[in-house]
Amino acid sequence: MKANGEKFRVISEAIPIPLIISRVSDGLILYANPELIKTFKFSPKDLINRKFLDLYHKLDDLKFLLEALNQHGFIHNYELQLKRADGSYFWAIASLQSLKFNNEAAILTSFYDITKRKILETKLQEQNEFLQRLFESIPLMIALFDTNGKLQWVNQEWERVLGWKFQDFQAGDLLEALYPNPEYRQDVINFIQSAQRNWGDFKTQMQNGNLLDTSWTNVKLSNGQIIGIGQDITERKRTELALKAQAEREQLMRTIAQRIRQSLNLQDILNATVQEVRDLLRVDRVVVYQFDPETIGTIVAESVEPGWTVSLGVEIRDTCFQAGAGVEYYQRRKGAIANIYEAGLTDCHIRLLEQFEVKANLVVPILLKVSSQNPGSHLWGLLIAHKCSGFYEWEENQIDLLEQLTVQLAIAIQQSSIFEQAQTELVQRQNAQVKLKNALAEKEVLLKEVHHRVKNNLQIVSSLLQLQSQTLKDPEAIKALRESQNRIESISLIHKNLYTSANIGQIDVAEYIENLAASLLISYQILPGKIGLETDIDSVTLNVDQAIACGLVINELISNAFKHAFPNQEAGIISIALRNAGNSIEMTIRDNGIGLPDNLDWTTTDSLGLSLVYDLVTEQLEGDITIERNHGTVFKIQFTQLTLH
Repeated sequence: MKANGEKFRVISEAIPIPLIISRVSDGLILYANPELIKTFKFSPKDLINRKFLDLYHKLDDLKFLLEALNQHGFIHNYELQLKRADGSYFWAIASLQSLKFNNEAAILTSFYDITKRKILETKLQEQNEFLQRLFESIPLMIALFDTNGKLQWVNQEWERVLGWKFQDFQAGDLLEALYPNPEYRQDVINFIQSAQRNWGDFKTQMQNGNLLDTSWTNVKLSNGQIIGIGQDITERKRTELALKAQAEREQLMRTIAQRIRQSLNLQDILNATVQEVRDLLRVDRVVVYQFDPETIGTIVAESVEPGWTVSLGVEIRDTCFQAGAGVEYYQRRKGAIANIYEAGLTDCHIRLLEQFEVKANLVVPILLKVSSQNPGSHLWGLLIAHKCSGFYEWEENQIDLLEQLTVQLAIAIQQSSIFEQAQTELVQRQNAQVKLKNALAEKEVLLKEVHHRVKNNLQIVSSLLQLQSQTLKDPEAIKALRESQNRIESISLIHKNLYTSANIGQIDVAEYIENLAASLLISYQILPGKIGLETDIDSVTLNVDQAIACGLVINELISNAFKHAFPNQEAGIISIALRNAGNSIEMTIRDNGIGLPDNLDWTTTDSLGLSLVYDLVTEQLEGDITIERNHGTVFKIQFTQLTLH
């Protein structure tokens, strides 16, 4: 027996783990090997009368071990915390076995120090807890999948956003629940398996059945597991849609404005508007409804989805509107009805909408300014969008779009109205010009006829004077008749020039004076080469009265020169000049003959010709006349140029 005890001691001391034997009755330590003394930092005398329970940090652990030992006779690998002699603690695995020691009921306990492992586990647990807290606090959905695609873990954000619980997929297929459509689900699987570090947008089904806009990326771990990271992008999508809608609205406004600038055809503008609006709003029908003065409307432009009733050109007698139901449109109010049966409409209004299969509509008035002085507006018509396929909640941006378009349409309507008015005025002006041109042509023909008849009558008078002179014997009487005949011829020549001229109101003065002078040479039978006739005529403009007066003056002065300046058929020169002098005309008639007598006061002379010249210049032409007697005679006449009649 002693030999066995010695053998036990040798063996226990050789075992590199702490061993202790304690008595069952009172827990007193009966034996402890050196490894235990070392581990618990005891001295040999510290174990004298020390009890088994002194080694345990928690008495609950000892109680549990003793109960288990009593039930089974042994217990293995129980983790617990132990207390050293210096008061410090460490972790160990305890194994207990009932036995007989020195004929007493005893317990053999072995400990295996796992403090280092516990420290590592604690650190790892702390790290895991930190990561878990981190993952829980990150505003992203996180899900962990094993290599077979089975869900291993999700964070709280994932459960909060999608409404599902991790437990919902312990036995079910996660992807099948989130993406019910097989083809769409396969796209998601392909994206996950690719494990590319980019983001993909998907419609994910929530627990309540709604579809949520989400964006996901994947991270593949070294062990083959995959972490899916996602976020709710509803706001982003809403912003993107709002920006897209805004861009589309701006593009539509630019398109309509450009059409207004490029075309004044109102019908083209209205047709383009309803088509563009229907495409943008994705509605079933868009119309422009125009009122007449009696508030009876007509659909003047329409874009309608095939299959729905066409309303273009339909005249609508809306008795409800005429009764005052549409008065709010005069006040720039808009009407957005999601359900015609729940909008409080009158029965007559509902029946009217049912004729065109309308279930929801959006109505915006088209108001025109009456005038810049009058701030009031005139209700021209309505721009209306229809939903026929179902009820529809209109968005605020859609209402704003139609309201902005009605402003553009009002501009187009007013511009078109101004253009039509201008076109009407232009046609009226052109018609008036044609009438005026015809009237002027008729007047010109009439004037030419008048001048022609005046010339003919003067020619008759001249011929009568010629016949009368042939019956006379008195030279003075014949001379007087010839002078009168010359005067009549000068006037007749004016009327001849007028009715033969391309412009009835203008006289070719140079041609007239040359013809008049040549006629006088013939009348006075001046031999060729005896008296020369020179003219220097500017391009002057004379009215009929001035031309007749100038012609008579020239006739009298040249006739006088023929009779008195060159006696005995002497040779000489007569010159006629007509020049512009600002607003006046200067006419000079010069001869190099013997000149007027020095004692002649021509303003009081009894000569009919000179008296006639003076009266014509001062009274008819309202001008001045001067005479120079130097190497002949010079008559200088100046008068104001008058406008043509």
